[in-house]
Amino acid sequence: MPEQNPSSKPELRIIPRDQHNVSRKDISPNALRVLYRLRDGGFSAYLVGGAVRDLLAGRQPKDFDVATSATPEEVKQLFRNCRLIGRRFRLAHVVFGREIIEVATFRANTDDGSGDREQHEGGRLLRDNVYGTIEDDAVRRDFTANALYYTIEDFSVRDYTGGFEDVQKRLMRLIGDPETRYREDPVRMLRAVRLAAKLGFEIEPATAEPIPRLASLLSEAASARLFEECLKLFLSGHAVRSFEGLEARGLLPALFPDTAAALKANRSGALRSVVIDGLRGTDERVANEEPVSPAFLFALLLWPAYCRALIALQAQGVQPIDAQRRAADRVTVRQLSTVALPRRFSIPMQEIWLLQSRFSLRQGKRVSRMLGHPRFRAAFDFLSLRLAASDEHAEDVAFWREQQERVGMGPGQPSPRPRDDEDAEDDAPARPRRRSRRSTAAAGE
Repeated sequence: MPEQNPSSKPELRIIPRDQHNVSRKDISPNALRVLYRLRDGGFSAYLVGGAVRDLLAGRQPKDFDVATSATPEEVKQLFRNCRLIGRRFRLAHVVFGREIIEVATFRANTDDGSGDREQHEGGRLLRDNVYGTIEDDAVRRDFTANALYYTIEDFSVRDYTGGFEDVQKRLMRLIGDPETRYREDPVRMLRAVRLAAKLGFEIEPATAEPIPRLASLLSEAASARLFEECLKLFLSGHAVRSFEGLEARGLLPALFPDTAAALKANRSGALRSVVIDGLRGTDERVANEEPVSPAFLFALLLWPAYCRALIALQAQGVQPIDAQRRAADRVTVRQLSTVALPRRFSIPMQEIWLLQSRFSLRQGKRVSRMLGHPRFRAAFDFLSLRLAASDEHAEDVAFWREQQERVGMGPGQPSPRPRDDEDAEDDAPARPRRRSRRSTAAAGE
């Protein structure tokens, strides 16, 4: 397929109803309500993006987005249950109970001098609210597979960029020059990996080529946005493929620099085995519609970094307990410069790490105290994961599994003293006794 130029006029291909598999019965009734009311209000409106892509690929979408000629203010006039959001990208959200139909006005790819399109000198878009036609809207979208429009006028799919063919070929292809598009929004590199993992698509060679060279641009993205992207990458049921995609495209060092360095230094591959095995378990939980805590996810992803920091501190002569705490703090603080991990997740993450050393303490009251810890279940599951790297902890796993059975803590049951994550976030895994000045100085703090 020839490269699409966002400034050139695209060629429209109409795929009639009898040549595609998108059916209204598979579309959210609320999305259809929005489409019909916009049409009755005199506006053009289309189901667009991921929903059309997923339906064509034989998948059931989770979200349904609409593109329209109506401005956000005009959408709000049509729907009392509408709220307007965003500054960088103005959107209308039409709310139906727990379901939100996102409605976006057709965007143009040009600056009309109004100040509604603002671009950083490096190419990154800071504001993008210049409205245009459906043709303008199509070529400014990121991937061809996301630039497909389903219309209720004749139930056809409209394709301006070759996306229909790319979905059939299972290809993720950027619209326009890949390097330019990545510079506009570096997070598109993560989206390419995530969507390819989710859909089982390949990233088209020209789209993939610049990613390793431009991976460092992710440092320009907002850390809070990168946190949300991490949740999408690893909590959508395709975590293993996403992780492998990050590795293959050179994005892991940009997103998790300390983890990437630790995995590279770990010649045995044991640490990577733990991560992959844990992500495989995460995918299984998502498939079974079981919850996965972001705290556990980040404890897993940053475990190699924690292990490496801990070994380095112990090599410097820092006492084990102090080394564990300092390693946990060091890894957390360094990661925060890239991904904004909220404290309600970072504190339990550290507790999961710090509890690992307590599983070998199996005497007297320590057992009951451990079983009653609010993070016991997550920490035990994490200990079990570590068997993927070594059977060193097999006896500990067997002992604590037996103790859980003894007190009736079956799979999925809480610890005897359940606590909410936020209520317990200030609990340290082992509340330290006040140390003397001498011991503090010896720890190098």
